[in-house]
Amino acid sequence: MYRFKIVVEKHPDGYVAYPLGIEGVVVGEGRTAAEAVADARSAIRFHIETFGAEVIEQSTPVLDAFVTEASVTG
Repeated sequence: MYRFKIVVEKHPDGYVAYPLGIEGVVVGEGRTAAEAVADARSAIRFHIETFGAEVIEQSTPVLDAFVTEASVTG
């Protein structure tokens, strides 16, 4: 069994969820946060089945995650 930290974002048209600590692009979406997480879990399983367990970044596990803001001029 693998455990992932999953980031869930709320957008005007629904939710997006994606795991940290996995190589490649894995995204789930849904009308609710729970639907987005369930979709992400399914996508993670598919990703591991397709590309193998080596896509999991075991050497540097994500211990915690934070959300912050930064201003950038451009």
